[in-house]
Amino acid sequence: MSETVISAPLTAKDFATDQEVRWCPGCGDYSILAQVQKVMPTLGIPRENIVIISGIGCSSRFPYYMNTYGMHSIHGRATAVASGLKAARPELSVWIVTGDGDSLSIGGNHTIHLLRRNFDVNVLMFNNQIYGLTKGQYSPTSEEHKITKSTPFGSIDHPFNPLALAMGADGSFIARSMDRDPKHLQAMLLRANAHKGTSFLEIYQNCNIFNDGAFEVFTEKGTKMEEVIFLEQGKPLVFGSNQNKGIKLDGFKPVVVELNENVSVNDLWIHDERDFYKAQILVRMFDDPSSQGHLPRPFGVFYQTERACYEDIMTMQIEELIAQKGKGDLDKLLRGSETWTIEASPSPSDGGGW
Repeated sequence: MSETVISAPLTAKDFATDQEVRWCPGCGDYSILAQVQKVMPTLGIPRENIVIISGIGCSSRFPYYMNTYGMHSIHGRATAVASGLKAARPELSVWIVTGDGDSLSIGGNHTIHLLRRNFDVNVLMFNNQIYGLTKGQYSPTSEEHKITKSTPFGSIDHPFNPLALAMGADGSFIARSMDRDPKHLQAMLLRANAHKGTSFLEIYQNCNIFNDGAFEVFTEKGTKMEEVIFLEQGKPLVFGSNQNKGIKLDGFKPVVVELNENVSVNDLWIHDERDFYKAQILVRMFDDPSSQGHLPRPFGVFYQTERACYEDIMTMQIEELIAQKGKGDLDKLLRGSETWTIEASPSPSDGGGW
């Protein structure tokens, strides 16, 4: 008689490797790694079915520190490698760990095509608004006039808004969190995993060596409650140290209002993750403070929709073709149906010119 072996539940330690974690002391990546390792055991997915794929950058050390399968790929191409893996092995849980430089500069083209194709993968995009691994050059998300080693007189580039880019590429799940809010980050990781399709999670990550304090107003206790608004499905947009402020829409323009006897929570904007048009406003809320007035930065799930995944459609297409025509002929497919016959040209000695 065979014995039934009952495995002990996995813990965060089961997802940690024996590799020395090598980031700068105080780097926000430590917190993100810790939250991912805490969340993974709750997903109920065997470690051998989880894959972490990264490109190049500080964030891309992630596969070495996760006791799962993984691949440290090439600069900007983690999305392409993950797409190929998900197409070949759709049952796997695939996580892409990337940075603002890796995914929005050299890898920008791959990122937008991953989003439009909607593979069922999770993208964790660490945004520190700087190139950290290569020692402090400005990145695609660095603010205008940013003085760095590569822009000593200030950057003249207009920065990308990552979530607006994702919306423009028809991303099906778009969210934002931060390294210094562990509980919120864990909640967003769970939401990303639960979504069927490409989950794009921007994570504000502090680079304390080359861009320290870039997101300080959103993470420090003294300013956070006045500068951050947490999006919750079906709830009004309320914020402030005493939860005494809210967001209303004046036409299509968001405005801050004080809650008092004349303005109640019933007058405020109610968040709906399925509202594509309001999501466009949310991702743009802080782009131009001079024209909008000072607005808090939104965190949470901005937008979520259901759309067919690329790997499912591809599998269905293959199965339908096999049912109709039987086993395919790769040689015939490569030869194609169009052929040309090339005849030799007359030589000059034949009076035919060249």
